[in-house]
Amino acid sequence: MQPAPNTNLLEVADLTKTFTVRQGFSSASFDAVDDATFTLQSGQPEIFTIAGESGSGKTTLARMIMGMELPTGGVLRYKGRDVAKLSGRERRSWFFREVQPVFQDPFATFSPLKRVDHYLYETVANYKITDKRGADAYIDSILHEVGLSIMEVKGRYLNELSGGQAQRVSIARALLTHPSLIVADEPVSMLDASLRMSIVNMFRKLKDDQQVSILYITHDLATAYYMADRIAIMLRGWIVEMGPVELVLGNPLHPYTQNLKASIPEADPDKVWTEKISLSEMESEEYTLTGCKFAGRCPHVMEKCRSHVPPNFAHEGRMVKCFLYE
Repeated sequence: MQPAPNTNLLEVADLTKTFTVRQGFSSASFDAVDDATFTLQSGQPEIFTIAGESGSGKTTLARMIMGMELPTGGVLRYKGRDVAKLSGRERRSWFFREVQPVFQDPFATFSPLKRVDHYLYETVANYKITDKRGADAYIDSILHEVGLSIMEVKGRYLNELSGGQAQRVSIARALLTHPSLIVADEPVSMLDASLRMSIVNMFRKLKDDQQVSILYITHDLATAYYMADRIAIMLRGWIVEMGPVELVLGNPLHPYTQNLKASIPEADPDKVWTEKISLSEMESEEYTLTGCKFAGRCPHVMEKCRSHVPPNFAHEGRMVKCFLYE
């Protein structure tokens, strides 16, 4: 299926996902993603990071983009096509080939009862990318892109691979369909520090060599700053600041982004974190606030912040959702 001419790769416009939670005999609704808006341009591969603390809505947003969750409102277009209006056949034959996921835990992605190469051959067969005789050569060429070879994985089970190898195989499986977009949800959070940078560097290389855009979901600002071209900071379903990563993390404007950056621990024994908070209680309270969702924690809170939702302002080369920049 051919995309519409002169279209963006991905267009997210006012995307919303509402969940209803039962509380005893009553129920309550909240927007896990609330009017998210951003665009990835065609022909300009980039690493676009969505960052935020636990419960910010970033994984729910990623699941909607991958077609695993239906939006409650707004529009999600991929290459000019409304994803919600795609038929089941179009999703399987076109969309799921073009948009590939890489999940947090490679050991949950693959069954321990099947050989790892089974998934690689299955992906090639499902999308009829090459004939059977050429499958080995094709798979081997893709594995080389992630620093492996077919001889290293052929006939082996998941428990015979290291965590780094398993995640590289997961990324290779995604690359087999020649995707235009990879959605990587916390792909390095379960790896130790020595392996994280190798995977992060690999994503940067894939962007340049394979001309693939990467939507990188993370709570780790350090890897986000190192690998991203642009970044969107999420808070309780909102995108509160978005722009080039050097601006947003180098000189954050939104009080929440400033707070998030300041919370990165320093290797200093004299600076011990002593504050105790209950994140679940905070999540529940902030999701249901009438005005700004950060009003209860913001050092710059104004009266109107408690009763009015701040609009998105353009300021100093980025978008920031805060009355301070009105």
